Formats: sequence, C-alpha cells, structure tokens
Amino acid sequence: MSYISGARSLPDEQVRIASTKMDGIGPKKAIQLCYRLGISGNIKMNELTKYQIDQIKQIIAQDHVVHWELKRGERADIERLISISRYYGIRHQDGSPLCGQRTHTNARTARMQIRK
Repeated sequence: MSYISGARSLPDEQVRIASTKMDGIGPKKAIQLCYRLGISGNIKMNELTKYQIDQIKQIIAQDHVVHWELKRGERADIERLISISRYYGIRHQDGSPLCGQRTHTNARTARMQIRK
C-alpha cells in the first residue's frame, strides 16, 4: 500500500481508479495521467515500478492542485466570502444550508448548532 498525494492506494486497484481517490483528480484527469505516463489504466498498482510511482507523484505535483492545496484554496474562498459579508459567506459562518434548502422543518443539525 502506497500513499500518493495523501491518498492511500490499495495494491489490487487499477491505476486510473486508485488515482481518482486523490482529492482534485477525477476520472478524466486520471485517464490523462495514465496517457502521459504511457501506461495502461488497467494495470494494478502493485505492478507499477518504483520509478513509475515516482513519475506519478512528480506529474501530480507539477500539474494538478490536489489534497491540502485544494482544501486550502477552498477555505480561502470561503473566508473571503465571509469577510465581504456575502450571503453565501454568512450562511457558511452560521452553519446553515447554502443553496436554498428548506430550513423550517429540515436542517435540524444545523439549527441545533445555532441554538446552543
């Protein structure tokens, strides 16, 4: 079992499926990653050499925003919305539903946190 960009990859998973476990890499980017490396996406992770795993890590670090960088960017966007007092930011701050969901009878967890 190896860790690539903070995501645990199981040895019996295919490369394209294992790479989608990383935050910021979906099915399309996983296929592109395999194509750039010149390997089949159907190869299992335990069949890769150490050199190929290092290449995967290197390409991901160069070209993709993944894991902590992605989460840090999302958090910075939310903090910016809160600082300029946008409605979306205020809903984040209160812990209320954001996208127009009903709050009269639903979102009980969020309402309980507000009451305390």
